[in-house]
Amino acid sequence: MEHPESRRALVEERLERVLDRVEPTELAEEVRHVALSGGKRVRPTVTVLSCEAAGGDPEDAVDFAVGVELVHDASLVVDDIIDRSDTRRGSPSAWAEFGYSPAIVASDGLIGEAFELFSPDPRAMEAVADAMVELGEGEATELVASPANREEYMELARRKTGALFRAAAELGAIAADADPATVEAFGEYAEKVGVAFQIRDDVLDATADADDLGKPTGQDAEMGRPSIVQVTDLDAEQADALAREESEGALAALDRAETSDPTATEYLRDLAAFVVTREH
Repeated sequence: MEHPESRRALVEERLERVLDRVEPTELAEEVRHVALSGGKRVRPTVTVLSCEAAGGDPEDAVDFAVGVELVHDASLVVDDIIDRSDTRRGSPSAWAEFGYSPAIVASDGLIGEAFELFSPDPRAMEAVADAMVELGEGEATELVASPANREEYMELARRKTGALFRAAAELGAIAADADPATVEAFGEYAEKVGVAFQIRDDVLDATADADDLGKPTGQDAEMGRPSIVQVTDLDAEQADALAREESEGALAALDRAETSDPTATEYLRDLAAFVVTREH
C-alpha cells in the first residue's frame, strides 16, 4: 500500500511549521535532524485517516498527527542510545550526529513540542499519556527482563509499539468527536496493527538487506533484543503468520467502529494488510 499522499503532505507541512518555531538554534537543528530525516509516517497517517473515517475533517486531526510523530521520533532517539545504533532512516542517528547529551535534549524537545499540540484537548492528553506510560513500562521491562516466551513477547510488543499506534488512532477519532465506543474500537484496531508491524519488523531485521531497510540488520540478535524469532521457536514464515492474525484482529475491531467515510476506512483496511507484507 502507498500512503495516502495528501494526508502525508498535510502532516509534513504542519511538521515543518512546528519545527520552525523551535529555539534555540542548536535545539532546532537537532530536532529537525531527527524529525525530518524521513520515516514512513505511519502513525500520523493513522491519526488523520481515523479522523476522516469517523466523519471528521482531516485538518482537525493534523496537529494531533504531528504530535504523535514527534513522540515516536523522541522514542527512537532513546532507542538508538540504548542500542548504540548509529544509523536511523539511512542517516546518522541523533547521538551519532550530535553526541549523547544533545540527543537526550532533542528527545525532550520533541516531547515538549508534541504535548503543546495535544494540550487543547484533555482527552488527547489522556490518550497520549496512557501510551507513554505503556511505552516506558515496556522499555523498562525489556531492560531488566527480556521476554522468555510468546505471551511475554506479545505483551512487550503491545506496550512498546502497539500503545502508540493505539493513541494515534484514538486521537483521530477524538478529533472527529467520536463517541467513546468508537474511539475504543479505533484504538483496538491500531494497537493490533502496531503489534503486527513490530512482528514484521523483527522478521525484517532477521532476513532483510540493510541497504533496503535503511538501518542496520541483525541488531536484534547482536544486542540480545527480544525478537519474535529469538524469543520463540517460530521461524520467519510462522512469525509472519502471527502478524497476519493480529492484522485480521485489527480489521475485526475496525468493523465495530462507527465509520462514515468509506474511502478513509478502506485505506485503514489496506494499512492493516500492508504492515504484514512490507519489505522496509
